[in-house]
Amino acid sequence: MTPSPFPHDIFTEPSDVDPDTLANLGPLARLAGRWEAHKGVDLNPKADGPERREFIEKVSFDAIDPQANGPQLLYGLRYHIHITTREEDITFHDQIGYWLWEPKTGMILQTLAIPRGQVALASGTAKPGDDTLSVSATRGETQYGICSTAFLEYGFRTDSYRLDVAFHGDDAWTYDARTMLMMPGRTEPFEHHDTNTLHRTASGKPNPLKAILDRRAAKA
Repeated sequence: MTPSPFPHDIFTEPSDVDPDTLANLGPLARLAGRWEAHKGVDLNPKADGPERREFIEKVSFDAIDPQANGPQLLYGLRYHIHITTREEDITFHDQIGYWLWEPKTGMILQTLAIPRGQVALASGTAKPGDDTLSVSATRGETQYGICSTAFLEYGFRTDSYRLDVAFHGDDAWTYDARTMLMMPGRTEPFEHHDTNTLHRTASGKPNPLKAILDRRAAKA
């Protein structure tokens, strides 16, 4: 039997928690702040074949207070992605979730939820200062998996998700997202592909606890 990587004591929380999330985000540190891009590319499935769309994207990453699962300590960012196109006023894509970093193990997590009835938890590993990040999730996994509504399972079953991020210094980054979809009557999966390069429009702000401590210190 493979030994568990987790401690026997699952209740005692860490005592050495640094309240400054921005200083403890490791490889996620450069994501904090606001970002924008106007030339994203989406390749999505349609009845008569793949459709290529260009889109406008705005992303925010806000530092959250440190999170403990018993002895496990996570630092992270809450994010919101909003995408539109030049042809339509209606939202093209909306997504919320968290990016999380566990300093002890090097694990990174991305949680995502979209308002069409789908959620996912993707994982990977990275080190502080890495110029690239990768996370992935697989349908059917109970730890890092994908959960969809009955219709999406029938019409556009998501079998896997992978997101690759590449930083270009501190003020730009590129992502490449590949989602493998199975649709009725088709024998091969469709690769739903999105890519964009975003540029910084604002720096990250302190997490709520750090902001309170800073205000108290300024008054002392």
